[in-house]
Amino acid sequence: MHSYSRQSLIDTTEACFTEILDLCHDLADEEWTVQSLCPDWTVRQALGHAVGVEDVISGWEISTDNMPPFEKMIALTGASAGMSSDEFGARVGEIFDARRSDLAALRDEDIEQPSWTPVGVQSYGGFLAIRIFDMWVHVRDCTIPLGRATDDSGPAAEITMNQVEGSMGYIIGKKVGLPDGMSLRADITGPVERQMAVVVDGRAKAVDPGSLDSPDVVLTADSTTFIMLACGRIDPQSKIDDGSISWSGDAHWGEHAARSLRFTM
Repeated sequence: MHSYSRQSLIDTTEACFTEILDLCHDLADEEWTVQSLCPDWTVRQALGHAVGVEDVISGWEISTDNMPPFEKMIALTGASAGMSSDEFGARVGEIFDARRSDLAALRDEDIEQPSWTPVGVQSYGGFLAIRIFDMWVHVRDCTIPLGRATDDSGPAAEITMNQVEGSMGYIIGKKVGLPDGMSLRADITGPVERQMAVVVDGRAKAVDPGSLDSPDVVLTADSTTFIMLACGRIDPQSKIDDGSISWSGDAHWGEHAARSLRFTM
C-alpha cells in the first residue's frame, strides 16, 4: 500500500485540475461530441463525470458511513448539457476552486483519517489517490480518440500506476486466472518505469520482482498502454498488433494475460 504526504496529494490533484482545465479551454466545439473511450460517453460526458465527482465531494465531511451526495451529479449533468463550451469550462473552474478550498484546509492528520471510498474504507489520502487515478484516466479517455498528445509521466501518472499495481494480485489471480504454481512479471518500460510480479501459491499475491529468478510469463508494455488495458479502455488486439504490449515465456498464458488485464471500467 502506497502512502502520500498531504502536500504531494494537493500538488498532484492541482496538476490534474490544470490538465483538465487546459483541455477544456483548448477543445474545438466539434471535439466535445467525439466518442470517448468510455462506452456511451462523449468527450464532454467523460470530462463531466470526472469533474462531477469533484463537485460531489466539495464540502463533504470525511466519513466512513456517509457517502458523498452523488445525486449532485445528476443536476450537473443536466445543467451542463445545455452549456456552451465556454460556460462548461467556467463551471469546471468554479468546481475546482471549491475543491481547492477544501484541500487547502486539510491537516496532515486528515490524510490518515478513515474515509469512505469507492473500493471500501481507506484513508482519506487513499481516496484522494483514487480521485487522481480517475481524473488521469478520464483525460486520456478523451485525448486518445482525439489524437491529442499528453505528458504521461510525473506524479499523477505514478499514482495512477500505483493504483493498478495495488490490484495486481487480483488482476493476475482473478482476471487472468494464472494457474497455481505459476508466476508473472510485468516490465513497464515508461514513461512510468516499474516492475511488478505476482506468484500464484494457493492464491495470487504480489511479490518483490527481484525474488523471481525466472518467471513463467513476462509482459512488457509502456505504462499508458498497461494502465489503459487494466482499465478496460482500449482493445488488447490493437495493442498486441502494434507491439505496445508483448510477452515472453509461456506463450499461451502470456497472450491470455495481455488480453485479460481489465479489472475496472
